Amino acid sequence: MSALPSVPTGTAPPQQPSAPRRIDAIRAAIAATPAQRWAQCPACSAVMRTDHLVANLRVCPECRHHLRQPVSERIEMLSDPDSFVEFEGGLQGGDPLGFVDSRPYPERLDTARAHTARPEALRCGEADVFGLPVILAVMDFSFMGGSMGSVVGEKIARSAERALAQRRPLIICSSSGGARMQEGVLSLLQMAKTAAALRRLSRSGVPFFSVLCDPVYGGVSASFAALGDVILAESGARAGFAGPAVIEQTIRQTLPRGFQTADFLLARGHLDAVVNRSELRVTLGRLLRLHAQLPVAETVTALAARPTPIRPPEPTPRTAWETVQLARHPGRPHLGEYLEQVFEEFFELRGDRTQEDDPAIVGGLGTIAGRTVVVVGHRKGRGTKDGVHRNFGMPHPGGYRKALRLFRYAERFGLPLVTLVDTPGAYPGIRAEEENQSGAIAECIATLSELRVPVLTLIHGEGGSGGALALAVCDRLLMLENAVYSVISPEGCASILFHDAGRAAQAAAALRLTAADLHRMKIADQLVGEPPAGGHTDPSAVFEAVRTAIVAHLDELEGTEEATRLQQRYTRLRGFGELTQDI
Repeated sequence: MSALPSVPTGTAPPQQPSAPRRIDAIRAAIAATPAQRWAQCPACSAVMRTDHLVANLRVCPECRHHLRQPVSERIEMLSDPDSFVEFEGGLQGGDPLGFVDSRPYPERLDTARAHTARPEALRCGEADVFGLPVILAVMDFSFMGGSMGSVVGEKIARSAERALAQRRPLIICSSSGGARMQEGVLSLLQMAKTAAALRRLSRSGVPFFSVLCDPVYGGVSASFAALGDVILAESGARAGFAGPAVIEQTIRQTLPRGFQTADFLLARGHLDAVVNRSELRVTLGRLLRLHAQLPVAETVTALAARPTPIRPPEPTPRTAWETVQLARHPGRPHLGEYLEQVFEEFFELRGDRTQEDDPAIVGGLGTIAGRTVVVVGHRKGRGTKDGVHRNFGMPHPGGYRKALRLFRYAERFGLPLVTLVDTPGAYPGIRAEEENQSGAIAECIATLSELRVPVLTLIHGEGGSGGALALAVCDRLLMLENAVYSVISPEGCASILFHDAGRAAQAAAALRLTAADLHRMKIADQLVGEPPAGGHTDPSAVFEAVRTAIVAHLDELEGTEEATRLQQRYTRLRGFGELTQDI
């Protein structure tokens, strides 16, 4: 075997030609690809192929940022295949002011039409979503920033009128910088035009679902986009009346991080939900099905086949104070568990539409035994952290305003209202008084007294004073066996009238606050049985008992004429109290 050739000292070994590096191949492929086939995420700067981005609904796969989605893609995403039939597609406007800035307004319109291949900033049509008919209108931000002029306002109004005539739910996806300045006050008045058309739709009980797509500002945000019966926002969408630059200029302050984003608006009660684009079609489908009152999950026949819960023959003997302790037991089923176990489906509707989404009140659309209802209740929370978050079930005025909004929602769509009460009472604090706690409670009570739909209340824990009554003016009052309902807590009564908080047990007995007491006084219409040691020992039995009772009473109430039911409710309210004959 021959020896290897020696290499002189200090001389580098000869270089062998290397195989092409993979990175070079990738760079070459990128360079050979047309520039328009690549897109960059504006949030994280990730680069991806445009066709891959489109297939992902224009949501960045790296950071989940929602890029703007063209109108045609959004219509295709939301509607059933080949179901969208456009109307008013050729509607065009003129130049009412002869407006000229750096360019004449007609020239700007021509440029926008050439760029988008459509005559205006909105497309509308009839469509199906999961087989359910709708009117669908989608704004196009790429057409002059989605600004609303005469044509956009007219098409929104005509969409609302067509939805009313055909009794089809209306879906509007908004994306706009606001009113179109080139049309002056005429663009401003489109806000009034669209609001008037949508108010007629609302009064007729036809649902309107508003979807906020980034961005929504000015005259669109302050008119039809804010008037949805349900308002959804895509993840990351920004919305508000004034843009952030205008606000910063005006107040000379730096705005907080996340200002006017979807999550910011949700926390302040302006929205019902923030939805990822991939879930938007399914979310709208759920809402449409709930309003159409179509069966979900289980059939009515299957529900009827459930075993009737066994009720103890007689209530377990207890003192009033022992009953109070059971009503407050930390393991007792709370509202969230009732929503999961008693109702087949629940879609939460959030916010008071003014300033907050009080987590002490939870409500939304639910289904029970094949019917859609509106459910509203107090939520105490489970454990210290959740309890603090929900203020231990003690609402602020915003919570009652949210409840009030949902009461009116039930009436608008002819849906029975079910309220679940479990609260120590309305929150007594400085902010609550500043925001008019009394007025919020009073308005709830008055509204419930004349609500045109059946109202059924279940007190399943504590029914504390006016904070409970705000959700408990009803046609039927059910109480769990170990629930309580009182004008004041036993401790409060003992401190004020007995001058000794330690006499709370004596005060509890004197107040006659147990479910059995209230049934004897003909205030509670039915007691719902619990396991002998309390509802926390066998929650599933409680859920079945509650479900059976609610369904039975709703069946009866829905079979009663509206005028008769309202008169019976008023007579019921007028009958409370004990009077002696005048001397």
